[in-house]
Amino acid sequence: MQISNRSYISLFATEKKSSNYTLLQLSNVCPFQEMVLNIESIMESIVEQNVGHDTTLIEAESIVIRFSGDSGDGMQLTGTQFTDTAAFFGNDLSTFPEFPAEIRAPIGTTAGVSGFQVNFGSKEIFTPGDEYDVLVAMNAAALKVDLPRLKRGGIIITNTAGFDKKNLGLAGFPDGVNPLEDGSLENYTVHKIDVTKFTKECLSGSNLGMKEIERSKNMFVLGLLFWMFDEPMDYTINFINEKFAKKQDIADANIKTLKAGWNFGDHTEIFTTRFHVAPAKLPKGTYRNISGNHATAIGLVAAAELSGLPLYLGSYPITPASDVLHELSKYKTSNVKTFQAEDEIAAICAAIGASYGGGLGVTTTSGPGMSLKTEALGLATILEIPLLVINIQRGGPSTGLPTKTEQSDLMQAMYGRHGEGPLPIVAASSPADCFNTVLEAARIAVEHMTPVICLTDGYIANGSEPWRFPTKDQLAPINVTFATEPNGPNDTYLPYKRDEKLSRPWAKPGTKGLMHRIGGLEKAQETGNVSYDAKNHEAMTKLRAAKIEKIADYIPLAAPDSGKASGKLAVLGWGSTSGAIKTAVRELLEEGHDVAHIHLRHLNPFPKNLGELLSAYEHVLIPEMNCGQLSQLIRAKYLVPAESLSKVQGLPFTTSELKNKILEILK
Repeated sequence: MQISNRSYISLFATEKKSSNYTLLQLSNVCPFQEMVLNIESIMESIVEQNVGHDTTLIEAESIVIRFSGDSGDGMQLTGTQFTDTAAFFGNDLSTFPEFPAEIRAPIGTTAGVSGFQVNFGSKEIFTPGDEYDVLVAMNAAALKVDLPRLKRGGIIITNTAGFDKKNLGLAGFPDGVNPLEDGSLENYTVHKIDVTKFTKECLSGSNLGMKEIERSKNMFVLGLLFWMFDEPMDYTINFINEKFAKKQDIADANIKTLKAGWNFGDHTEIFTTRFHVAPAKLPKGTYRNISGNHATAIGLVAAAELSGLPLYLGSYPITPASDVLHELSKYKTSNVKTFQAEDEIAAICAAIGASYGGGLGVTTTSGPGMSLKTEALGLATILEIPLLVINIQRGGPSTGLPTKTEQSDLMQAMYGRHGEGPLPIVAASSPADCFNTVLEAARIAVEHMTPVICLTDGYIANGSEPWRFPTKDQLAPINVTFATEPNGPNDTYLPYKRDEKLSRPWAKPGTKGLMHRIGGLEKAQETGNVSYDAKNHEAMTKLRAAKIEKIADYIPLAAPDSGKASGKLAVLGWGSTSGAIKTAVRELLEEGHDVAHIHLRHLNPFPKNLGELLSAYEHVLIPEMNCGQLSQLIRAKYLVPAESLSKVQGLPFTTSELKNKILEILK
């Protein structure tokens, strides 16, 4: 095993005792870069060499692992179980699942590669990592796709069965070329293991068919990785027993293969080095590993509880939003109703009906589904009724890139309705932040009587990170007031009579004395009667817009997340760019650069002080996974010469991409 000898690496022996290993501690950088120093030679000069099957344990601050293979190789499950185990034992982490759009992707080809990336560490982690320290490649296509992002000197673990002539051909390698044999990987530490063969041998006496046996090979890899990174198997064994409680033979096979992978690492002389990542020093509390979609679902349940309203989700399955529907369907006992509609239009209309009936109506969607909901969203806008529309963005237009991430629906959220119909927009910045952002969306919807668009995207919807359970005192109530008495002259009810927030009252159908008319035709002020009067239409249009703008009085002011409130450069972000921007800016601040990070949750209306804050910087950079949509809005509203940094590749920004652009501007 070899590591870098760069000046900022601190390598030293410690006195941590163990019966079978000596512990080295490596800080500030992962232990797999330029192949300069040999750990075994270092050990000879520092501590007495171990013998037999003894191993050297290196303590690393953070490690990035990429699990990669065919869609049927179980890489998503393998990555998820490794991640959950790391989170369970206290590591901070960030993940990036990536998979093909096809349900049955072409086996063995580069188009069919499914990957799961996890960055886990003893420090704060905000991104899945720019480059990999370890690449698990189950076939030739996986190696070809992911090798360019593996660090020089990194570790490659391959399943040699996936590098036969057929698989090499499917991956596009020339006839007779095998990267495991031609010396092209000499800058990496390569472990060639016939995982398929060992799995078959391990389960040779089982009653499973060959297909079921081969499906267990991901457990062999997981067991090996648990051994290599000093993680226990208990969490995954419990998971397997629970998942296959009614299929004991499958549970036994997976557990046996998992342990075989561990034992392979423990007893094979090719593995002389292991790695340990200590628990992160996170704030005290109870944590769970959570994905953005699960945090969204739990946030909706919490919003219903805090408001005292029954929750109703009208949804139509669409990638990557379907998991919210699946998760919420488990909460029937918590006054939650879920409806899988026949199409997107029926889904939002059902949610509008639930809100009209006095519930918290929600609809979830992505990409094309948002387009289909537009007409009904216009109805909710003119009704001025609480409604949550959660758009989990993906690559577009049309079907586009169903399983890839993008931030390209901001302009649609701002202007994607006929007529003048502005709506509040909020955006989540990380998987865990989906919980708080959904709560904020529900608060605005209910307290200001308006539909609210909540934006997340595929990156944070499928990605995960540790989430600290909030305590009851940390969750502010959502104030709901239903009209119960007439509010007009002669005991009449005026459904569009406005309060200090310019919000209209909310009356449950059937409330005595509060009969009123609603619908899609323009409303007369206060009475809500149908009106075609020109000046009334203009007045109502301006009132609806003013109500949305007035929400700015009830949201927090903008402030730097990192850096000072004035200076040479501010990096302004929204949504899932947060982690990469935060990491890049903090690293540059440590290097002495004058840079700050401002991140927006509220995109309409903007925080009241945003223009003043941005004008305090010489330069403003706005990175977005679109072609500059927020940049256009900022330049138009505040006349700030903001510079756009665009990326529309279906992939999130890397820290290095942002650092390079920031340094270019600063110079």
